[in-house]
Amino acid sequence: MYKSILLSSLLCASLLATEISFKEAPSNPQHKLPHSKNDIFSYNSILKNAMNSVVNISTKTIIKSDKERLRLYNDPFFQEFFGQRGVPHQQAPRKRDNALGSGVIISEDGYIVTNNHVISDADEIVVTLNGSNKEYQATVVGTDKGSDLAVIKIEAKKLEAIQLSTIDEVKLGDVVFAIGNPFGVGQTVTQGIISALNKNHVGINKYENFIQTDASINPGNSGGALIDSRGALIGINAAILSKTGGNHGIGFSIPIDMVRNVVAKLIKDGKVTRGFMGVHISEVTENLTNLYTHKEGAIITDIQPNSPAAVAQLQRGDLIYKINNKEIKNPSQLQRVVSAFSPEESIKIFIEREGKNLSKKLTLTSLDGSSKMMGTLTKIEGLRLANLSQQLRQEYQIDPSITGAYIEGVLEGSPADINGFIAGDIIIQIENRSIQNVSDAKAAFEKFKNQTKRVYVNREGFILLLVTK
Repeated sequence: MYKSILLSSLLCASLLATEISFKEAPSNPQHKLPHSKNDIFSYNSILKNAMNSVVNISTKTIIKSDKERLRLYNDPFFQEFFGQRGVPHQQAPRKRDNALGSGVIISEDGYIVTNNHVISDADEIVVTLNGSNKEYQATVVGTDKGSDLAVIKIEAKKLEAIQLSTIDEVKLGDVVFAIGNPFGVGQTVTQGIISALNKNHVGINKYENFIQTDASINPGNSGGALIDSRGALIGINAAILSKTGGNHGIGFSIPIDMVRNVVAKLIKDGKVTRGFMGVHISEVTENLTNLYTHKEGAIITDIQPNSPAAVAQLQRGDLIYKINNKEIKNPSQLQRVVSAFSPEESIKIFIEREGKNLSKKLTLTSLDGSSKMMGTLTKIEGLRLANLSQQLRQEYQIDPSITGAYIEGVLEGSPADINGFIAGDIIIQIENRSIQNVSDAKAAFEKFKNQTKRVYVNREGFILLLVTK
């Protein structure tokens, strides 16, 4: 017994004798007022100009029936981001539903950028400037569903256009402000910091590269400005991550460089056409790092026949680590970089193949123009389906328990695109018919053709209901 007590005492003494060296903060920190006892630390002068560049957008949509009206009203996406107010009147067909959002003036002569979902399907768009009750009727210049951006225009001169920053000037921890019209209560400013950069796989847009912030972004803020402490625009507020619709400190903004690129194309052409390579890609996973010198990039897993990648003689297993002077970290970044180019532009691709570094010159095409070489369209116009092969499951990490018809691509502007289908969706049910493969999907579309159909899709683990005819 005494031996046991002795050993225990020695063990305690040994543990207590262990030393640790803490990294100490500098001592005697100075607690200071901004400048003097009569100064107030304020961003008022910086915010004033930026606030005058943010507008309130009110849209009106003619609803063709009470049923359609109620469907929109009960749509969680519609409620959360449009900031709809009021209760629908069941005995008022063809009434106009009002939705509220925000926009940012980008030119003195009336061009305004906002979210696509703020003005989509609107029959009337009304813009109100900050501090004014005058209403302007806006026209749509162009929309891009993939990035959730749109450009509208009002007939006005000498407007206060916002200054634009670049994404290279945005750093984690920067103080930022979100400006918008939450809940339709009038223009509001909230403060926060940059919580994260390059956020993707959020499930909001097709082309995701969000700035994440804890500045409060609420319903009605959509389309408003995220600015830095200089008052320069760094992003367009897009959405919040919330189970209740309220702010939980997780907001997402579309980064300024994507805004610049998309807006320029919309103003020039009224639409966005994106460069297309014709490759399927996957990440450099941990079990693949010993096979490549470069530990980041995008690995080519398949090449579509007659595509730009095929013409450039790219191969399966090639690791793309740079395009022109832009380092490629992952597949999502590769998609964003390539899609930022226009069709017919030439790019230089740097690849690693069998331990050697090679470069290839490649001339991009458009996704629309590649539809013939990418496969045959199904009965839904613009929708291209594929069976869930083992290769697809491995490439996109699809759970073996999931069955259905995989959507490889959606033709821009087609009925499928308009109705909300996106590449990567898996059709699992059409009306009351379970879908196991492409044949099932084709048969179901044929059976229910020329009528409105409920189509259930699995989108990154979430089951969504889409309606198409």
